[in-house]
Amino acid sequence: MEYITLINSGEVKCENMSFETSSVAQQASSGTPKTNTPHSPTRNNTEKKRTHHCSECGKIFHHQSSLQRHQRIHTGEKPYCCSECGRGFTLQSVLQRHQLIHTGEKPHQCSDCGKSFRDKRTFRAHQRVHTGEKPYGCSECGKSFSQRNNLQLHQRIHTGERPYYCSECGKNFRDVRDFESHQRVHTGEKPYQCSECGKRFSDRGNLKAHVRIHTGEKPYRCSECGKSFSQLSHLQLHHSVHTGEKPYQCSECGKSFNRQSNFQVHWRTHTGERPYSCSECGKSFNQQNGLERHQLIHTGEKPYQCSECGRNFRHAHTLKTHKCTSFPLEFGGTIEVDPS
Repeated sequence: MEYITLINSGEVKCENMSFETSSVAQQASSGTPKTNTPHSPTRNNTEKKRTHHCSECGKIFHHQSSLQRHQRIHTGEKPYCCSECGRGFTLQSVLQRHQLIHTGEKPHQCSDCGKSFRDKRTFRAHQRVHTGEKPYGCSECGKSFSQRNNLQLHQRIHTGERPYYCSECGKNFRDVRDFESHQRVHTGEKPYQCSECGKRFSDRGNLKAHVRIHTGEKPYRCSECGKSFSQLSHLQLHHSVHTGEKPYQCSECGKSFNRQSNFQVHWRTHTGERPYSCSECGKSFNQQNGLERHQLIHTGEKPYQCSECGRNFRHAHTLKTHKCTSFPLEFGGTIEVDPS
């Protein structure tokens, strides 16, 4: 028998099912209930006792349906497609949340700061920013998190699990967001565009950080010295100035780093690895931001504009130098005094 499942996006899923007549079905039609005995447990109890193992990573699930959903991580299957943009998803619930992007609907509003959210789960997680609540604790190291998925992601540090595999270069990832962002290195896709200057990004977080160049917003403040930053990663890096901590040491030359990402970039100086290649000229780089800066040569784009004179610059550091030399009183440059 064929049945059809209708999804809110307009997508239609068809699946084939075969039905067998069981004694339970016969009793239902006759109106005679069946009494369960200790030797014939109910179907639900049997389901709970069963364990289903993933043949790829060994993870265990209580229900076959949960295993099937999980296996899409390994197969890359995304059966739920958005009728607006064609993007695929592994879960119907994720598709439904995604569709709110197209409708613009954000039904959940925070009474503390007025910020609105598309889905209730994100809204509840946001509220913990105000309350400081971190209900999810790691049993290994005691670190606490405001969101369950952040705890699950953190636990992979202890287990070493990296379930997301890139078939292009063989690299593995702990987080699906990092995996999807990495894949765009190979495809060159940049779906996130700045409405101010038109610059495009492969990662939503990079776009948000970039927008703060235009707004001047620096929401991350150091509790030690009061210095503010536009990105959380910059604040975390700054903290090491106060602590002096550099936990990542290079086994080749002994140099230490306060961030793993900086250590990984440094390590490429020993290996010679340059994984980021320009699709225009083939030039390779050991850092993604080096590739992005280089690509501005081909596009001619100059996204950094001086607020004083309107002149545009290709790089942020060039704009900063321009401001300090051309407008020293406003931006803290030096002034040469005529001795005469």
